[in-house]
Amino acid sequence: MVLEMKVPSPGESITEVEIAAWLVKDGDYVEKDQAIAEVDSDKATLELPAEESGIITLKAEEGDAVEVGQVVCLIDTSAARPEGGSAPADEKNEEPKEEEPKKEAKPAENTTYATGTPSPAAKKILDEKGVDASTVSGSGKDGRITKQDAQNAQVAAMGTPTGGSRGSERTKLSMLRRKVAERLVAAKNETAMLTTFNEANMTPINKLRSEFKEEFKAKHGVSLGFMSFFTKAVVRALQLYPDVNSMIDGDYKISYDFCDISIAVSGPKGLMVPVMRNAEALTFRGIENEIKRLALRARDGQITVDEMTGGTFTISNGGVFGSMLSTPIINPPQSGILGMHNIIERPIAVDGKVEIHPMMYIALSYDHRIIDGRESVGFLVAVKEGLEDPVNLLMDGDVKKALEL
Repeated sequence: MVLEMKVPSPGESITEVEIAAWLVKDGDYVEKDQAIAEVDSDKATLELPAEESGIITLKAEEGDAVEVGQVVCLIDTSAARPEGGSAPADEKNEEPKEEEPKKEAKPAENTTYATGTPSPAAKKILDEKGVDASTVSGSGKDGRITKQDAQNAQVAAMGTPTGGSRGSERTKLSMLRRKVAERLVAAKNETAMLTTFNEANMTPINKLRSEFKEEFKAKHGVSLGFMSFFTKAVVRALQLYPDVNSMIDGDYKISYDFCDISIAVSGPKGLMVPVMRNAEALTFRGIENEIKRLALRARDGQITVDEMTGGTFTISNGGVFGSMLSTPIINPPQSGILGMHNIIERPIAVDGKVEIHPMMYIALSYDHRIIDGRESVGFLVAVKEGLEDPVNLLMDGDVKKALEL
């Protein structure tokens, strides 16, 4: 029996995918549920598992765009499993072919113009330019350098490459990367995006992490990172300034009474933004566990479309890559995104004295069509306040209870 394997729907509204890579070769024996291909949609890269065991025949090439429901391979389920591995079936009974005598290679033709003698007019021009005639390819008879060749000759300037590799490579962007590019351009062109900046003194959070991180990890099996503090601070700020947790839909504003926080992470196929649902209901432990779970799924290519849609606000941590300051781009249809950056010790004024503290720049990009300056600046100040006074504003004054220790 020959089974036709069709492209399954990766998610709602997706009608086309791209064969990113075949993980098997034509004629291989595959096991049921074995990953046979990676397919790109405009939202994620997913693995395609074999529906049955048997010999596979590929019906699409890598890079092909195929519609959902289209047949991409056949599996002969009646074929017996080959002994000693899963070598292609057509190699088993293939008779050894007599090696053909090697043909004598012909010398490669010289495709460059021979360097000839310049004409008197060409020689005069080359001398005036200070160009060596041996570096000019002639287009005249027998490679003779013409006046036109001399006029077109370029003088090697400082910085002009004269040696070394100058190769290039042209590779097709994945469907996911193309969609990300499309959405980023759309966000710049279709929103009234502005960015406001502030800075936060991370000393209080650093002290809390230094004091409780070992105990927290020992009890909960996960590290006490910065993201839980930022998520808590963002949730508090969104509740104080709900317009930042809203979206614009034509002539209407859609507001939410929950906080689904999108977390921008770097995956093997590029940027992915999984969503932490109902972050307002999560504890520090719950946030750290959920971030770890989503990050591992993104890294292993197991993240689903549903896990990356529906966020109401995004947090992007460019600081892990060393970014000092940036203007993050809104993740549409959301209206705001918070950018975190690296923590650097800097001198600041504290009670009239200069002290050195670990400081972080924070940036909020927002859609000015729906969020006014008062809300945007107030939101970012609220985030700053939460980070600089986490015990009172994020932990209700009880650190042990908040960390479930």
